[in-house]
Amino acid sequence: MGSSTQLKLPVIDLSSKSLDLNSSSWVTKCDEVRHTLEEHRCFIAVYDGVSRELRDAIFLASQELFNLPTEVKALNILDTPYSGYSGQQAMLPLYESLGIEDVTTAEVAESFTKLMWPSGNQSFCESVLMYSKAVAELDQIVMKMVAKSYGIEEHYESIRGSTIYLLKPTKYLRAQGNEKSLGLLPHSDKSMMTYLHQNEVNGLEIMTKDGEWIEVDYTPSSYVVMAGDACMAWTNGRIEAPTHRVMMTGDKDRYVLGLFVSIRDHHIQVPQQLVDEDHPLLFHAFDHYKFMHFYHTDEGIKSECPIKTYCGI
Repeated sequence: MGSSTQLKLPVIDLSSKSLDLNSSSWVTKCDEVRHTLEEHRCFIAVYDGVSRELRDAIFLASQELFNLPTEVKALNILDTPYSGYSGQQAMLPLYESLGIEDVTTAEVAESFTKLMWPSGNQSFCESVLMYSKAVAELDQIVMKMVAKSYGIEEHYESIRGSTIYLLKPTKYLRAQGNEKSLGLLPHSDKSMMTYLHQNEVNGLEIMTKDGEWIEVDYTPSSYVVMAGDACMAWTNGRIEAPTHRVMMTGDKDRYVLGLFVSIRDHHIQVPQQLVDEDHPLLFHAFDHYKFMHFYHTDEGIKSECPIKTYCGI
């Protein structure tokens, strides 16, 4: 499949000035977000919850993190597969990432910082915490909008308290030569939702429903909002998770911050409102963390659609 650049992802303004919860435009905007996710499975959000200073600080913090010795970064071990340190892989020589799970709590930000910098690094700790909280707010806006548009606000409120945020700072080394180099293999995310934020270097490609790869061009002040497999099950198949990959070109390293949303200690089930004659129930209730573990079993890896294999009806 060739890459096609003329297709662009929809852009939705979610900055504070454009969101008035008491206006009629709020309902219209909620429907726009839901419809866009149903049609395109992802979109670019304009969001002003992260100031320019905080943006600069978090990318600086990322660079500091990746400059640490590999044996220090390798101390980042988490129970959930693919959540801790990943790098130095022969298959993906350009890719390196770390993971901070439950990142919106101060204790977690502090213990991760202490693990990486035993003598402390206050500015790193503060940047990570402030940034993650700000992007988590974007998630809550998006999820509330989707829930409002589907008429399932109460259902969303019942899982909101079980939401956990995983921040994955990621670095892709610049490509060698003029050819495109693989940064990350094609996959869909196992999250409920994913929020991606990059420095000025592009590389993300998303497969359209027609099987075309489109290159995503977005500025450091905007965010790619992408549905994950858990969202597909939660919405009874209405919103799917897009297959995406990273292809590197050019002579600059790419830094990305991914915020991955998951639901812990609470079975995700399809809201009754999303089941009708046209939409029979497609998924059993499931445990999100068990699904993430399943995805890394032989059966999960071989499966064409792991969420359907895991809890499909």
